[in-house]
Amino acid sequence: MRLHGDVMDSSSQHSLRSTHVRRVHLTDFRSYSQLDLAIEAPIIVLTGENGAGKTNMLEALSLFTGGRGLRRAELASMARQNGAGGWAISIEIDHPFGPLQLGTGFDPHVTPPRKYRLNREPVGSVRAFAESMRVVWLTPSMDGLFMGAAGDRRRFLDRLVLALDADHGSRVSSLERALRNRNRLLEDGQRTGPWIDAAERELAELAIAVAAARAETIGRLAALTQARGYDDVFPWAHVHLQGELEERVLSEPALGLEDHYRALLRDNRSRDAAAGRTLIGPHASDLLVAHGPKNMPAAQCSTGEQKALLVGLFLAHAQLVTQMSGMAPLVLIDEVAAHFDPRRRAALYHALELLGAQIWLTGADPEAFAQITAHAHILHVEQGQIRLQNQA
Repeated sequence: MRLHGDVMDSSSQHSLRSTHVRRVHLTDFRSYSQLDLAIEAPIIVLTGENGAGKTNMLEALSLFTGGRGLRRAELASMARQNGAGGWAISIEIDHPFGPLQLGTGFDPHVTPPRKYRLNREPVGSVRAFAESMRVVWLTPSMDGLFMGAAGDRRRFLDRLVLALDADHGSRVSSLERALRNRNRLLEDGQRTGPWIDAAERELAELAIAVAAARAETIGRLAALTQARGYDDVFPWAHVHLQGELEERVLSEPALGLEDHYRALLRDNRSRDAAAGRTLIGPHASDLLVAHGPKNMPAAQCSTGEQKALLVGLFLAHAQLVTQMSGMAPLVLIDEVAAHFDPRRRAALYHALELLGAQIWLTGADPEAFAQITAHAHILHVEQGQIRLQNQA
C-alpha cells in the first residue's frame, strides 16, 4: 500500500497552491441561523467570549474533509436549537481554474441525510472535495494526547493519514466492521468453518492496508520532523508505531503478512472469544512519541513540553500535506495560542506563515494576537454574528 502522491522536490515548488476560503455561508449550523461571511486575508482570527460560536465556525470548515469534523460530533447535534433539524454549509474557495463552490448539509428527513455538492452539482461523498482542498486542525482536546488512551492516539494518527490519503477513512471504517463481524462469530461459538475463515480473510486484507498507510505516514513524518526543529521552540519528536503488523508492514510483502496475520487470528480464536474481542491487530497499536532532543517519552515531559511537541508535529504534518498533495491545507487552530508565552506565540505565528496556507485561529483574548494584527483579519463573534474589527 502506498499513499496517493509523492513528496515533491524543489523543482515542483512552483506548482504548489493554497486553499483560501473567500466566502462562508451557514444556515442553521450550531449557533448560526444565517451567516454570509466574505474573507480576504490569509490569516483569520475569531475572537469573542466563550460560547460565542468561534469553534463552531472552525467545525463547519472541518466538515469539508472526511470524518465528523474537529469535534467528532453526531451530525444531528450540529443543527441549531429551535431550527428545523437540518443544517447547510457552503464555501467558496480559490482554485487555479477559477473559484469553486463546495457545499455540504444534513437533512434528517431524507435518505441519505448527508449531502455534498461541488459547484452546486450533487456528488457522492466528501471524497470529491479532496482534489480541491485539504484541511488540518489543532484543538485543546488534543492537549492530553500523550497521557491519554492509545485509542486517542490512533484516532489522531488516522486523522494525519486521512489528510494525505482521502480513502483511509473508508478503510478504517471497513476494518472496524470486519472486527465486529469476527467478534460476533466468535461470540456465537464459531471456532471453525467457512464463515470464520472468510471473516478473517477480509479482516487480514483490511488490517494490512490500514497498517501500511499508518506506517508510511509516520515514516515520512518522522523524517520531516527530525529534519526541522522549528528553531528549538517546537522541538522535533521521535515518532514510532508500536504493533507487530506496523513494525513489519513496510519491509515484508503484503500477501505474506496477510497470511501471517490470518494464522495469528486462527490460532487465537479461543483466547479472543474468552476476551470478547480480537486482541491482535492495528486496532490495538499505539503511536509512541518522544522528545527528540531529550530522548524522553512525551508522557514524561512537562505540560509545556508536551504542548510544544504536539505543535511541532502539527506543523510538520501540515508541511507534509503540502509536499505530498501539492496544495497547502486549510489550517484550523482552536485556542492554542492563549496557552503560550509571547516568545512561543511569535514562533508559532512565524511557523504558520511559512506554511503558505490560509490560517484560521480562535481565542477569547484579542491581546494574544497583537503580534499579527497588522496582516490578519480580526473578527469578533457574538450571538451567532461575526463582524470585522480591523482591515488587514
